[in-house]
Amino acid sequence: MKELIPKDKYGVFADTNDTARVDSLFVARYFEKEHFHVLRDIAKITDTKSGLSEDFTKSNFEQTFYKDSTGRKLPCYMMTRDGFTMLVMGYTGQKAMRFKELYIRRFNEMEQFIKTLVAARKEFPLLTENIKLLHENPKPYHFSNECDMINRIVTGMSAKQFRQAHGLEKGTSIRPYLTDEQVRMMETLQKVDIGLLVAVPDYEQRKRHLEWYKLKLLEKPA
Repeated sequence: MKELIPKDKYGVFADTNDTARVDSLFVARYFEKEHFHVLRDIAKITDTKSGLSEDFTKSNFEQTFYKDSTGRKLPCYMMTRDGFTMLVMGYTGQKAMRFKELYIRRFNEMEQFIKTLVAARKEFPLLTENIKLLHENPKPYHFSNECDMINRIVTGMSAKQFRQAHGLEKGTSIRPYLTDEQVRMMETLQKVDIGLLVAVPDYEQRKRHLEWYKLKLLEKPA
């Protein structure tokens, strides 16, 4: 399954449909179970006689495969929050309860991060439209320069430099790899830049305005 936001150390990630999921391999590790026992539990839940609807199991348990250390192709599941909740409902004991709480917290954080990413994505078309207003015949570098100006203010580097520093392939979006705070700052500066593009056509002036705005935001008490 393709990942929009890569797995964290607990195996929680976002798929390309902006849905938070968790890998059954990680659940087995943290709940100190053999993976085949977790697969057995999922098989019971997703069985047609379990009582769950086909729609629920299809939406919340997606089977995929991984290769183990010997190269064998083996099954695993990518579960949504609801799928995970259904699975661990029967896991009891103090340690299990601690990990249930930890995973619920991670799902909350991931879902909030996805919302921030989606919000920033919705603003992007307006940013590109205003760049078109500024240039009679906009070239590709007009768009990349504007985006990289914000990237540099937020991360200290261009998207290309960020990809190189993090071993990401050319063309990969860097936003899923930013921190929550960086994505929020990028979303805010992007909104400000949409207005500045019309009011302040000069690139360097816009950059100074955005740098000042970032400093002011950082000075504000949390």
